[in-house]
Amino acid sequence: MGREPEKRVTPATMPSAEEVAAYLRHHPDFLSRVPDLAAHLVPPSPDDRGPTVVDLQSYLLDRLRAEVKERRREHDALLATARANANNQARIHAAVLFLLDARSLEHLIQIISTDLAVLLDLDVACLIVESTGFVCANARATGVHLVEIGVVDRLLGGRDLVLRRGITGGSAAFGPGAGLVASEALIRITVSDHAPDGLLALGSRDPDMFHPGQGTELIDFLARVVERCIRDWLDLPPPA
Repeated sequence: MGREPEKRVTPATMPSAEEVAAYLRHHPDFLSRVPDLAAHLVPPSPDDRGPTVVDLQSYLLDRLRAEVKERRREHDALLATARANANNQARIHAAVLFLLDARSLEHLIQIISTDLAVLLDLDVACLIVESTGFVCANARATGVHLVEIGVVDRLLGGRDLVLRRGITGGSAAFGPGAGLVASEALIRITVSDHAPDGLLALGSRDPDMFHPGQGTELIDFLARVVERCIRDWLDLPPPA
């Protein structure tokens, strides 16, 4: 079906001034329902105003002030977000450089369990590995939280990355540091088909530091760097 042709307004079809005035008297909320129309109206000059004429200039000014205030609020929010993103990116880059400078696997684990929290302005960071004896026999590193088989999938709910906010009573992912954590980021670590499942856990006492809907590109990138660093130190092939 074709579109119905738009009705053309001609002098013959336009309502008269009396009809417009009558319509507005019967619909006093018309401008509040169609506020954009106010910008096209020309208010009467002070000399032409009678005692019953409403001053539309004040209405237009109030509307413009409200729009300016809203635009300023949006601008400030956008600026704050841009600054926060730049700051987070700088922190992630610094953390990656620390990880790449690790002198051994033990040193790498130490950086993850101690330096990452400081570099990322968090309260706790740790590496979780499902216990198969693999890490103890090969890494001989402290700072790794060993958990039972299946815990990683249980913490992630079958996903690869989870953000949680407003955690109360601690988080099972952080062991002794659980009491400090009010929000967390959990990212799956897949070193190799020949290594157990792992998890990079980042926690903060700020309940809003991590939350669903937050961008995850930076922390996912960090986890992939951790993944590759561990794989290189253990001389393992990447997962198929």
